[in-house]
Amino acid sequence: MFTKRFSGLIVCSFILIGCQKQEVSVPVPTLVDSNATPETRALFVNLDQLRHDYVLFGHEDALAYGVNWRGDADRSDVKDMTGSHPAVYGWDVGHIELDSTMNLDKIDFDEMRGHIRDAYRRGGVITISWHLNNPYNGASSWDQTPTVEHILPGRSHHQEFLVYINRLADFFISLTDDNGRPIPVIFRPWHEHTGNWFWWSARFTKDDEYAQLWRFTVEFLRDQRQINHLLYAYSPSNSGFETAWESYPGDEWVDIIGIDDYFTFKSGEEREQDITGFVSRLKEVVLEAEKRGKIPAFTETGLEALPDAVWYTDFLLRGILSDEVSKRIAYVLVWRNSNNATDRQNHFYAPYPGHPAEADFVAFYKHPFTLFESDLPDMYTMPPN
Repeated sequence: MFTKRFSGLIVCSFILIGCQKQEVSVPVPTLVDSNATPETRALFVNLDQLRHDYVLFGHEDALAYGVNWRGDADRSDVKDMTGSHPAVYGWDVGHIELDSTMNLDKIDFDEMRGHIRDAYRRGGVITISWHLNNPYNGASSWDQTPTVEHILPGRSHHQEFLVYINRLADFFISLTDDNGRPIPVIFRPWHEHTGNWFWWSARFTKDDEYAQLWRFTVEFLRDQRQINHLLYAYSPSNSGFETAWESYPGDEWVDIIGIDDYFTFKSGEEREQDITGFVSRLKEVVLEAEKRGKIPAFTETGLEALPDAVWYTDFLLRGILSDEVSKRIAYVLVWRNSNNATDRQNHFYAPYPGHPAEADFVAFYKHPFTLFESDLPDMYTMPPN
């Protein structure tokens, strides 16, 4: 499409950062899946090229509901304000492991498949996380019982985990386009493991059990179920981020390196300290990703209920653009807009029509650095050399 601000795009070599701007060699990227579909490979290359000049904006559950609506066709709170859907669509498949018809946020899985197909048909990017229940004791994702040691191959509850991951695999296999071809997905498993709120948190494991779980997940989906349309995203939390590389599963097991970082609105000096902090973490993500031949991303963030009417331009965008390193992230995804009538109140991360932050969000949309769905090139065709 390229409807805005692409006249100055420089097509760069796959093994250079910054093209003519900066001749710095980095490792030639090798995808986790050597048999990745052509569309999946193209998605990786396009994300890698665009990130030097732009950032893609993403929103969780964007097509399923908004603050004041649910189930309307071709609608999102983002589109209601800007005329375009987000460039990146986040979804979560928690409860697929239970063979449920709905995910943990009460989105019907058949409906989710339809939304994913529609977004892909329009050229959007899909990312999926998995808040799965604990296969050891049946508790929720937020259970803190040490569990990974029990579900690895050869352990007491491995068979229970196999049931879960096979159901996940079935869902991925069901994601096909109008021609029956697999839809590329950025899969973000075992996220925020540096925190202490999920049963898979690294602090509830010993030795390299978290890395073993990650590698088993990839091997099972890629090799046993022969799913070749996934890019794998590693996304520690800002909480405990300093330990992120202790549990890193290895470069051959990761395509995208991101961070999940939520911050509380503050004013004055504290606000500037918050910006400095998240920019510092973004810089580390970018530098670690680039030296490993991976794509850096801001995989999850947001300010709940947006009490700051200029958060998008004066905090998020200003922070990303404040440093030549931090601005090289490929995309930023904010969390969902819960429906007021059927779900949690004041649990939203993008504004909606009539909200005090609407004008600021429209300014964010219009900024030359941000890309929404209507701005995207063909993300699933390899760009010219």
